[in-house]
Amino acid sequence: MPEQLNFFVSCAPGLEVALARELKALSLTPVNIEPPATGNIRFASGEEPGGMLLSGPIEDIYRSNLYLRTASRVSVRLGEFYAAAFAELRKKASRLEWERYLTPGQPVQLSVTCHKSRLYHSDAVAERILGAINDHFSASKKQAKADKNGQLVLVRLVNDLCTISIDSSGTLLHKRGYRQESAKAPMRETLAAGLLLLSGWSSSIPLLDPFCGSGTIPIEAALLTSNIPPGIVRDFAFKQWATFNPPEWEKILQSARAGITRQELQIFGYDRDQGAIQAAASNASRAGLKAVIKFNRQSISELVAPGENPGWIITNPPYGVRVSGNKDLRDLYARFGSLIAANFANWQAGILCYDKRLTANLGLPVPRTSHFLINGGLPVEFNIYAL
Repeated sequence: MPEQLNFFVSCAPGLEVALARELKALSLTPVNIEPPATGNIRFASGEEPGGMLLSGPIEDIYRSNLYLRTASRVSVRLGEFYAAAFAELRKKASRLEWERYLTPGQPVQLSVTCHKSRLYHSDAVAERILGAINDHFSASKKQAKADKNGQLVLVRLVNDLCTISIDSSGTLLHKRGYRQESAKAPMRETLAAGLLLLSGWSSSIPLLDPFCGSGTIPIEAALLTSNIPPGIVRDFAFKQWATFNPPEWEKILQSARAGITRQELQIFGYDRDQGAIQAAASNASRAGLKAVIKFNRQSISELVAPGENPGWIITNPPYGVRVSGNKDLRDLYARFGSLIAANFANWQAGILCYDKRLTANLGLPVPRTSHFLINGGLPVEFNIYAL
């Protein structure tokens, strides 16, 4: 049997349900272990706010980074232990198997959070963990240094329980590589994918985003429909590990490429800003999807259904917080709501909104379901309507 590693897949708050569905589709295994007696080394169990803990071989870590659309980061749990003093922290941390992921003297970036613990000074904790790494590799006489470009080591102290993890992703996973041009207040790719998965949209029916900006929602929809893994063209931190298996990674990549499909799609992106439409088309081109998404400069007043078959509107209208400032958007929402009610009979709509007063101005029926998410640090609701 291949060695089983515990690893945590993190996501933005509110996307846990979508992430769990993705993990199930990839046949990845959640950890389900009863908490131990105080003082024993242990791993947390199952689903947690902001992600899920899983167990599997190193290949599962490769696949998680490559395929997951709503994940922010995949980190391997190197170990957990209780520590109430700095000397104890350094001694226990030095015993972990750092050689699996680091080489002697390799620069590291330390990210430390402390909560309800006797060791509450994050900089002092980081100093001891760096010392522990050098203690572990002391025979080599090479000293690791803290570097913002080094291998990321995540340290979390909660109620004196220290969890140490190694980041396998590198750059956060929402950075797919295609979005090099942005419109105002761009949405993260992971959130856009989450909206699609939470909505229940099926790739066989039309999808329209009338406020598409730089095209993130339509592009993520086309990636999903075409079965293109979001990480297919980017790099990952795990490729620098001592335990990295290039033949296995190449086999996973070849399988992913073989699974990509090409088909006629009914995905539309509209925006009144010509610059946004140009950025969206450029981003889609970098994703290899320019020919399958129909972008068009169009104002809300021109909005009609792009065909006879019912479909989905999934969109992120302006909130008036970061983009429009104090501009009153109530009229825009009222016009948008009346147009989709009149012109999109039997369609469904998923609308992300920050302000309940603006949502009320849509004049739409009570949402069928609502999901509470975070967009750019703002608490938002993703409301799903049957029109």
